[in-house]
Amino acid sequence: MALSNTTLGMGMAALDASIVIIAMPAIFRGIHLDPLAPGNISYLLWMIMGYLLVTAVLVVALGRLGDMFGRVRTYNLGFTIFSGASLALSLDPLTGSAGALWLICWRLVQAVGGAMLMANSAAILTDAFPTEQRGMALGVNQIAALAGQFLGLIAGGLLAAFDWRAVFWVNVPIGVIGTIWSYRSLREVGTSRPGRIDWPGNLAFTAGAAAILIGITYGIQPHAGHTMGWTSPLVIALLFGGIALLGVFCLIETKVAEPMFELGLFRIRSFAAGNAAALLTAIARGGLQFMLIIWLQGVWLPLHGYAYADTPLWAGIYMLPLTAGFMLAGPLSGHLSDRYGARPFATGGLVIVALSFLGLLALPVDFDYPVFAALLLLNGMGQGLFSAPNTSSVMSSVPPGRRGVASGMRATFQNSGMSLSIGIFFSLMIAGLAARLPQALAAGLHGQGVPAAVATQVSQLPPVATLFAAFLGYNPIGHLLAPSGVLHSIPAAHAQLLTSTAYFPRLVAGPFHHGLIVVFTAAAVMAAIAAIASLLRGGRGDSRAQTPSAAGAVPAEAPAGREDRT
Repeated sequence: MALSNTTLGMGMAALDASIVIIAMPAIFRGIHLDPLAPGNISYLLWMIMGYLLVTAVLVVALGRLGDMFGRVRTYNLGFTIFSGASLALSLDPLTGSAGALWLICWRLVQAVGGAMLMANSAAILTDAFPTEQRGMALGVNQIAALAGQFLGLIAGGLLAAFDWRAVFWVNVPIGVIGTIWSYRSLREVGTSRPGRIDWPGNLAFTAGAAAILIGITYGIQPHAGHTMGWTSPLVIALLFGGIALLGVFCLIETKVAEPMFELGLFRIRSFAAGNAAALLTAIARGGLQFMLIIWLQGVWLPLHGYAYADTPLWAGIYMLPLTAGFMLAGPLSGHLSDRYGARPFATGGLVIVALSFLGLLALPVDFDYPVFAALLLLNGMGQGLFSAPNTSSVMSSVPPGRRGVASGMRATFQNSGMSLSIGIFFSLMIAGLAARLPQALAAGLHGQGVPAAVATQVSQLPPVATLFAAFLGYNPIGHLLAPSGVLHSIPAAHAQLLTSTAYFPRLVAGPFHHGLIVVFTAAAVMAAIAAIASLLRGGRGDSRAQTPSAAGAVPAEAPAGREDRT
C-alpha cells in the first residue's frame, strides 16, 4: 500500500515538472502571448524554472516537518495542495501577461504540494519496508519519478494537441483519487520527533537557495547587448548574496539545538558520498534532457522532414529508449542491491552513464537513429542502476528519527541539480553558439537574397532566441525574419528555401555540434566524478553510522552482518 501510493505521488509530481515543457507553444498560444517577444522570455523561463526552484528550496524544511508532525500527514497534505493547484491552473481566466502570471503563481503553489510528496515519500518507504526489501521498494519509487520526467514530455505533447488546459486537467482526477486513497490507506509507522522549527535556518536557506537559482534563471537571459546576463549587477548580487546567505545558514545550523539541515549527517560516509553522486548525476541528467530536446526539435527532426509544429511531440517519442532504460534497470538493481550492496550497482551505473555520454559525443548531428536509441537506452539503464541502490544506501544510513530530514536533503540535492543543469548547460550551449552562429547565420541569409543589413542584424540577435525558438517548436528562420518583413520582398523560391524544414538545421549544424561537444564533455566529466564519489561510499551493504545530535550520539539501527561504520 505504501509503495503503490508513494509511487503514484512521486510519478505525478515528477511528470508535472516536465509536462509543460513540450506543451509551452500551446499554452502560450492559448493565453495569446508570444514568449519570445522582447520582455516576455522571463515568463517562459519562470514557467520552466519556477516549479524546480520551489521544490529544490522547500523539500528540506518539509522533510523536517514530516519528522516533527508525521510523514504521512505531511505527504497527504501535499497531495491535497497539488490537486487544488492543478485545478486552479486549468481554470486560468486571463490572457496575455496576466494569464502568464496566473499560471506561474499557481505553478509555484503546485510545487509546494509536489515538494511535500518528494520530501516524505522515500522516508515513508524506508519506515515501511525491512532492510532486505528496501532497495526494491525505493527502486520502483525512484524509477517512477525519473520515468515521470520523460513521460511528461510525451503526455504534454499529446494533451496539448487536444487542448492546452488538458495539460493541467489530467492531474485533477489523479490528484483527487490519490488524495482520498492516501488519507484512507496510509498509516504512520515511523517515529515522529516533536521539536521546534528552526526559523532562522529555514529563512536563511530559503532566501539563499532561491537567490542562487533566480540568479541562474536571469543569468541565461540576454543583458545590455551581451548574449547572457552573467555580468548583470542583479545576477552578480543574487549569486554572491545567495552564497553568503548559505554560509550564514551553515553557521546557524551549528548553533541551534534543533537544526533544519542536520550537517552532522554528512559525517556518515554513505550519506555524504551518495548525495554528492546524486547531485552531479542530476546536473548531468538535466543537461541531457534539455540538450536532447533541442537537438531533436531544432536539428534532427526537421532534417528528416518533420514540421516544426510537430517536433515537440516527436522529440518525446524518440526519447522513449531513455525511459525504457530507467524502467528496465531500476527495479532490478534495487532488488539485487538488497542482496549484494549498493556500491557495485550505483558505481557501475555511473560508469555506464559516462560512457554513453562519450558515445553521444561521437555522433554526428545527423545521426542514425538506431545508434542514438541504443546510447539513450544505455544511458537510461546506467541511471536506473545508480538511482535505486543510491537512494536505498542514503536513506538506510541514517537513524529512523532523521529519515524525514534526510529524505528532504536528498531531494534538495536532486532537485537543485536539475535547476543548476539548466543554467550550466544552457550557458555552455549559448556560449558555443555565440562563437560560431552569427557568422554562419549572416553568410547563409545573405546568400539567399536577404539584405546585408537585415542579415547582420538577425545574426547579432542573442542565440538564446534561436535556441528557444527551436525548443518551442517554432520555425527559427521564420521567427527571426518575421519582424523585418523581408520574406515578402525576396524571391519566393528563396523565401521558401529559408523557411523549409531542412535549411536552418543545415545552417547551424556546425555551430550546434560544437556546442554539443562542450555540453556532453562536461556531462561525461560530471558522471565520472559522481562514479568516484559513489565508489567512496563504503563497503558492501548500507553504510551506517552514529549521527551526532544536540543531545549526543543517536545510534542507527544496523542489521547483523550488514554494518559498515565510518
